[in-house]
Amino acid sequence: MNFGIHPLLLVTFFPLVGVLVILFLKSQQKKAIRWTALATALVTFAISLWVLAQFQPGTAGMQLELRVPWLRLDGLAIDFYMGVDGLSILMVLLTALLTPIAILSTWSAVEDRVKGFMIFFLLLEVGMTGVFLVLDLVLFYVFWEFTLIPMYFLIGIWGGERRIYAAVKFFLFTMAGSLLMLLAILVIGFQTGTFAWSDLLEKRELFAAAQTWLFLAFGLAFAIKVPMFPLHTWLPDAHVEAPTAGSVILAGVLLKMGAYGFLRFNLPLFPEATVKFAPYMAILAIIGIIYGAAVSYAQKDMKKLVAYSSVSHLGFVVLGTFALTAQSVSGSVLQMVNHGLSTGALFLIVGMLYERRHTREMSAFGGVWKVVPVMGALMLVVTLSSMGLPGLNGFVGEFTILLGSFGSKVLGSPWFAGVATLGVILAAVYLLVMFEKVFLGPVKVEANLALKDLNVREIVTLVPLLILIFWIGLYPQPFFNLINPSVENLVSMVSSALLAAH
Repeated sequence: MNFGIHPLLLVTFFPLVGVLVILFLKSQQKKAIRWTALATALVTFAISLWVLAQFQPGTAGMQLELRVPWLRLDGLAIDFYMGVDGLSILMVLLTALLTPIAILSTWSAVEDRVKGFMIFFLLLEVGMTGVFLVLDLVLFYVFWEFTLIPMYFLIGIWGGERRIYAAVKFFLFTMAGSLLMLLAILVIGFQTGTFAWSDLLEKRELFAAAQTWLFLAFGLAFAIKVPMFPLHTWLPDAHVEAPTAGSVILAGVLLKMGAYGFLRFNLPLFPEATVKFAPYMAILAIIGIIYGAAVSYAQKDMKKLVAYSSVSHLGFVVLGTFALTAQSVSGSVLQMVNHGLSTGALFLIVGMLYERRHTREMSAFGGVWKVVPVMGALMLVVTLSSMGLPGLNGFVGEFTILLGSFGSKVLGSPWFAGVATLGVILAAVYLLVMFEKVFLGPVKVEANLALKDLNVREIVTLVPLLILIFWIGLYPQPFFNLINPSVENLVSMVSSALLAAH
């Protein structure tokens, strides 16, 4: 296939076309800048659908591979190596979907420095898509670190009152974990002479002796990004201070990079260490599930509540990953998508309320469904989705994870799944309490009577997420068809280590 028109290359780097056009527009041309950014993101989404059209759902291996020699240094081979499989295809589609939705949400929310905002946002899309598609460890590290820069500026320039503190904290936490991952990447490279993912699978024995330390080095970087308890403390600050569009992308895509890293690198490259650490990772995941839910319940700020709910919901993803059954891992991959849809929609609606009242305190609202019935109806669907109501997407992912974890040999006890189930109950509590305080009851504050219901642009922003929430909830099989072959292949890679451990 021609390097210049390769679909993975196009879907990754096409947003740079929009960046180039915006650079030539004047800062005062806000409307043209917004439309250019939106059009670029929509074309990128169309390209992602083209990638999906070429994807073979029943194939377990890597597809649409592109591998070009890039650097040769002292016997080390670094390749420009890309590919897509069942673990990454939905992540690419999710990134391409949420980016135009997030850009559309900024139409009235971002008025200052629109040109800079849109440039950073499109650059962020390049970095995130690259993380999910590159298969060379050095290239992966480059894209992984690149995402920090635009997100740092999005929070630091367009964020809330404590934006500088939140941006620096986000940057330092992620950078600290990444440096250890870089050291681990170099160790692997010097041991094997290559950084290519497919080559490393065949040369695992060359770095098997250092597997425990390599697992921990990679795992720390990924655990910070997820974020797992107790490495989660950067997340609430980043979410609360980030602009709404930044929060949507942060929750919807950036956090998934950590969970994806575990699946792509830790499990297949360090299978013995994965089996050894799996129960401890599951314990931390369950603590995160319960802790995140409890702290969410204690919040008075809607955005902070949704932020802490991510700690809880992504605990399920980590639990399913390290239960190491095909069922639980498939559930984790789907739940990554579900969380992006549901939590992304929650952040969008909270942002819409904030635009109208300039406060996120639940006590400042009350009974607003009577004033904004369309917003109330959509918020109810999204709330029920996030708490895992059967018939909506959240249930499918969490149920599959719990079912797979219940019979996990590596965890060795059904109690892991049993305790995690409390997180589902607690999610219903804090989400319904939030909904009741804001939308139900009598209209408490006179200012709420002046609220305007959703306009056409805001409805268009939310509708794609709602369609997918119902689609996955009612008919998830097409999504599992994409995921399952690659997951079964991944679990088989780890299963030999699992048999050896037992």
